[in-house]
Amino acid sequence: MYYQYLFLYFCSMIDQATVQKIFDAADIYEVVSDFVSLKKRGVNYVGCCPFHNEKTGSFTVSPSKGIYKCFGCGKGGNAVNFIMEHEQLSYVEALRWLAAKYNIIVEEKELSEHEKQEKSERESMLIVTNYAEEFFVEQLWNTDEGKSVGMGYFRRRGLDDQTIEKFGLGYCPEAWDGLTKAALGKGYKQEFLVKTGLTIESDRGLFDRFRARVMFPIRDLAGKIIAFGGRIMTNDKKSAKYLNSPESEIYHKSRTLYGIYFAKKSIVQHNRCYLVEGYLDVISFHQKGIENTVASSGTSLTIEQIRLIRRLTPNVTIIYDGDAAGVKASLRGIDLVLEEGLNVRVVSLPEGEDPDSYAQAHTADEVLEYVAAHETDFIHFKTKLLLDQAGNDPVERAKLITDIVKSISLIPDNITRSVYVQETANQLKVEEEVLYNEIARLRKGKTPGPVSLPYKTPGRPVPKVTLTPLKTGGVTPCDIEEMMLVRYLLLFGEQELYEEEHEGKVVLITVGEYIIHELAEDELLMLNSRLQEIQQEYRRQYKTAGFIAAKYFIGHSNPDISAIVADILSEPYELSKIWTAKDVSAKTEEMMLGELLPKIVDNYKMRRIEMMCKEADLKILEFQNAGNTEEVLEWIKKKNTMVKVRARLNEKLKRTV
Repeated sequence: MYYQYLFLYFCSMIDQATVQKIFDAADIYEVVSDFVSLKKRGVNYVGCCPFHNEKTGSFTVSPSKGIYKCFGCGKGGNAVNFIMEHEQLSYVEALRWLAAKYNIIVEEKELSEHEKQEKSERESMLIVTNYAEEFFVEQLWNTDEGKSVGMGYFRRRGLDDQTIEKFGLGYCPEAWDGLTKAALGKGYKQEFLVKTGLTIESDRGLFDRFRARVMFPIRDLAGKIIAFGGRIMTNDKKSAKYLNSPESEIYHKSRTLYGIYFAKKSIVQHNRCYLVEGYLDVISFHQKGIENTVASSGTSLTIEQIRLIRRLTPNVTIIYDGDAAGVKASLRGIDLVLEEGLNVRVVSLPEGEDPDSYAQAHTADEVLEYVAAHETDFIHFKTKLLLDQAGNDPVERAKLITDIVKSISLIPDNITRSVYVQETANQLKVEEEVLYNEIARLRKGKTPGPVSLPYKTPGRPVPKVTLTPLKTGGVTPCDIEEMMLVRYLLLFGEQELYEEEHEGKVVLITVGEYIIHELAEDELLMLNSRLQEIQQEYRRQYKTAGFIAAKYFIGHSNPDISAIVADILSEPYELSKIWTAKDVSAKTEEMMLGELLPKIVDNYKMRRIEMMCKEADLKILEFQNAGNTEEVLEWIKKKNTMVKVRARLNEKLKRTV
């Protein structure tokens, strides 16, 4: 994983010295306070979290550590992480954002001629689309044709000035080459007008693709205008009612959701995305204040669009109009959503209504109340829809069961699948076993993901912490112990733990050296992939002059690593009563390192050896059932060695406890 991020880092074309300048300049308080009202509390600052709704501030900024942390939703990290999360930018885009804020010139590595050409072409196309939006807006607001035709249409659709300005809505005049002629006159190249699809080149010359249409700019996640949609304003029946820009270097329809730039913050804050069909559906919802709304722009949902939503939330509510045929046609797209592991709910509006008309005729509260009262999970929705169509025909009902089971089989989570099987079996009045057998047949050949089972050892004294299991890298049975060890590496790694004599000389052993040596001695790599990365990188770096672990990992180029470190350093910590003496109330965590750390390491080793013993038992049983005596004996030997190690650890722990 580290090398993947290293590859991303070099591909970013930002040189390392510039990245370091950005991290050094980015003051976490200054960055966050641009978006959040913060009040000083002790050495830190607190405010209401921008990532979820809350009335009592649980969002903390620590200038001394250079991190933020919300104890409500769990988000945390450094200044770069904050901008990535708040503005929904990539790592490189967040670096550029901060560079602009602190007036840092971004030095880039030397590009090849091919890279220069690609970069220049993309930037030129974005410049042209940006000009086109300005032209369309000018035509809408300041020309007689635009005001009468374009603005007249938007007014009839109930849009106010603020909404029209927010979405950059415009108008392309009826003249054959209005935009093309104006752009060429301003010095924009014909090549890029054609490549963006704004201009069509034919034997008869150049003409505008979107002539006589109201214009809807399409933006990417970062807000750049990458394409346009246009609705025709004439009665020309030969022309399509809606027309989109063609695919290009900057626009891929399957990877784009209309309104995503304006919706992203609200989607994160509400942890839900409303998905509608058209431009005006999105705009009307936003005008009512329901801003966590995007559209697939009339196309069936694609994997790329679904993953774009999943970056922001796992919860999707799809709002359909009353057209049952349209709903049925889109079922395949929802199957893709299920397969990607999202939680899908579906709402059908009253017959004759679409999201645009319904939002125009109701208040925001009424819209949300209707959605809450009528939304249902997709499996139930699909089952009811197909049941109504199948009626009492046994052949059609059999097809229906196969269709429903196919959708359930796509759900990656075992528990969620089981719940749907139970409820669907009840709804269809069939045996659960029938559904399970069909699911097994459909999923045959698919490789299930790793399953981590909870693992507990009765009576094991583990320090009481409020550290929460990590969301990245997968939760492992040893996450808590591993987080504690990483916490000690970050906070106390350079601190002296004890002295030992080596070849007649007294050697000082630090906390970091002790942890690294103890784990290396038993060839133990942490189970959590992110923490393992920190463990290995700490081992490579800790002897480097000037290495300060907390600063190094908070400013790490892998945003997942810096976010985890921020989580660990932000979490409150409480010493276990089991481990403390009666007079320990005056002692700090740092003062008790010599007593606590060896116990934590021994308990961690005990946890790992118990896991290994459990694995050995399963292997022995597996080879016994297979009749493989040789392997059984081999694993019994391994198990006996493990039992001896466990006995020594038990003895050691009993003495210390």
